[in-house]
Amino acid sequence: MGMEGIGARVTRKEDKRFITGAGRYVDDMVVPGMKHAVFVRSPHAHAQIKKIDVKQAQAMPGVVAVLTGKELKADGIGNLICGWMIHSKDGSPMKMGAWSPLAFDRVRYVGDAVAIVIADTKGEARDAAEAVEVTYRELKAVVDAVKALEKGAPQLHPEADNNLIFDWEIGDAKATDAAIKSAHHVTRMKIVNNRLVPNAMEPRAALGHYDKGEDHYTCWTTSQNPHVARLVMSAFYNVAPENKLRVIAPDVGGGFGSKIFIYPEEVVCLWASKKAGVPVKWVADRTESFLTDAHGRDHHSTVEMAFDKNNRITGLKVDTVANLGAYMSLFSSSVPTYLYATLLSGQYNIPAIHANVRTVYTNTAPVDAYRGAGRPEATYLIERTIETAARELGVSPAELRRTNFITQFPHQTPVIMCYDAGDYGASLDAAMKAADYAGFTKRRDKARKAGKLRGIGMSCYIEACGIAPSAAVGSLGAGVGLWESAEVRVNAVGTIEVLTGSHSHGQGHETTFAQLVAGRFGLPIDSISIVHGDTDKVQMGMGTYGSRSGAVGMSAIVKALDKVEAKAKKIAAHLMEADEGDIVIENGALKVAGTDKNVPWFQMALAAYTAHNLPGGMEAGLKETAFYDPTNFTFPAGCYICELEVDPETGLTEIIQFVAADDFGNIINPMIVEGQVHGGIAQGVGQALLEGAFYDTSGQLLTASYMDYTMPRAGDLPSFKVSTSNTPCPGNPLGIKGCGEAGAIGSPPAVINALTDALGIADFTMPASPSRVWAAAQKH
Repeated sequence: MGMEGIGARVTRKEDKRFITGAGRYVDDMVVPGMKHAVFVRSPHAHAQIKKIDVKQAQAMPGVVAVLTGKELKADGIGNLICGWMIHSKDGSPMKMGAWSPLAFDRVRYVGDAVAIVIADTKGEARDAAEAVEVTYRELKAVVDAVKALEKGAPQLHPEADNNLIFDWEIGDAKATDAAIKSAHHVTRMKIVNNRLVPNAMEPRAALGHYDKGEDHYTCWTTSQNPHVARLVMSAFYNVAPENKLRVIAPDVGGGFGSKIFIYPEEVVCLWASKKAGVPVKWVADRTESFLTDAHGRDHHSTVEMAFDKNNRITGLKVDTVANLGAYMSLFSSSVPTYLYATLLSGQYNIPAIHANVRTVYTNTAPVDAYRGAGRPEATYLIERTIETAARELGVSPAELRRTNFITQFPHQTPVIMCYDAGDYGASLDAAMKAADYAGFTKRRDKARKAGKLRGIGMSCYIEACGIAPSAAVGSLGAGVGLWESAEVRVNAVGTIEVLTGSHSHGQGHETTFAQLVAGRFGLPIDSISIVHGDTDKVQMGMGTYGSRSGAVGMSAIVKALDKVEAKAKKIAAHLMEADEGDIVIENGALKVAGTDKNVPWFQMALAAYTAHNLPGGMEAGLKETAFYDPTNFTFPAGCYICELEVDPETGLTEIIQFVAADDFGNIINPMIVEGQVHGGIAQGVGQALLEGAFYDTSGQLLTASYMDYTMPRAGDLPSFKVSTSNTPCPGNPLGIKGCGEAGAIGSPPAVINALTDALGIADFTMPASPSRVWAAAQKH
């Protein structure tokens, strides 16, 4: 392990440009002749479009064009799609309603785009957008997923009777029902996982440019997976042939899943560029982000957890209604099914599990993956239930979990997943020690004397990362493969460029990926460049989400490095007249083991390109490509403990300490991992205590600004105690499991378990705002 290689706490290379204002985001891009776009959006949650009058807007100063959905449809632009097919338990396919990038007949949520205005300046476009006259016939709306299933509820799509998209199940219903019927004890709960708005630092943006001379399109966009965006826009939306479309995702200021998807704005900006004959840039304002970015979570579930007389779990039955909003977003169907229900075993050995999931259309923003995507919902359900069960059974929450931990691996769960490796007891022990769990009673008594209510809660989470192999996810309905690609180019002077299909939007890939190469060849990290985010530069790749960049993206780099190393050793052996098997690479040189003979790395690279003295039959150059498709998911796991105090007079909740003990497998850069955990916990605490997207009954979003939607601030959070106890993953060459989503998965149940402990109640619906906590405390 070198000072800059695997395991080193290397500061992030990319941060210099970010903190000095030198980052290059979509809004920084300027194309000659570029104009600015503003979308006309529906003020109604549900309405028929009777007429769109654009004449007054077209005549306003600076306006280049005003375009509507009828023109878009006439040009053959396709509807947006969901790319993961789910079948109901009766075998019927999911009911995917039509989603035109510009609505032309009906709008189905507040913010649905109906027209685009293009003008010289954004101000002129905004003024003209206000002059577009749209005549609506307002219809009744429904925003609650459970109510949307009721007879007589407003219907959103003709394809989906009673707004039901699919009715899906997994597991063994008969065995689970039998376990519940014969149980010594059954814990029953109703659990709501609150709707969230992702709130990435950089709002979404798109710049579409059609080059008439080349008959070629370029789209700069805030995307987590530019290659998938190009594929979908060409193959399904008919924007342009794939070979005539370049998608560039430059620096992207955060994604958290919400920038995986292809939104209407990218499609419309590209189409409008050709239609209007000018490059078209759109940048969302923050209210647009609240209204139109894909939201997260929004599950209503009932759960039954059965125990035998020895407090071992014998069965788990779950019924979930998942709100998918007005339209099916790109991966929305996978979130409450294969990313949620397959993790309902948690860290526990549960012999019988059955889950039924119904997904529903409502007059709200579409719902899709948000940091964790299904895994937070599963963990919250399991960990709230087992904590409640411990209180009902009168046993220690820690020991009830330990009694039910999986201890032998590999372990096949009843809901598809096969856990490959782990040591859940080690994480539990580490977290309890760091939190001084045994000393909590004294601290509670002291707090009570001061008039405060103190509680402690834990959460033992597991997640599935990597989302592969491709053949497996394909059999489950995924429309794409989930492998990853890499190309390693050794230049003639020995510097290295790594082209990766992964995409970095805050994860630190330019550092960690370079560390991998630096450690492999003993080279300075500054001699290694990471290239990503441009479909014209980088080979086809699948992007970044699901904590896959390390386990899948870096494994592809390893495969390419293996090929580079093999060729480099052949060249060095030839130059030194040595046996190839005796060549080792150390400290930037290729050496003959046991001798002082060596060839510097740069000299070997130069020899590869001058080609004056290569082994017979060897091609010149040193560049290798690899594709890596995992054999299994990876399974990060851990234990989180939250200790908090409630002021019963004000309802204010203060987190006193938060402990995270994670198992991420082997770690490339501990500092970056800690940062990822910190950020995830902040988001999880935000969900538990502060955040919530709320609509009124007419479909108006009541939390469409930071005045109403409360984000966590530094003062809301303690200094986290984080540690790792790593069990290497046997399924990839680096032993990596992934770390990007863990904090957001494990923290909400830990916080709510601590809160309910403090208040002495069984349940509490997130977010635990001061007014809600105060009301509950008065009953304490």
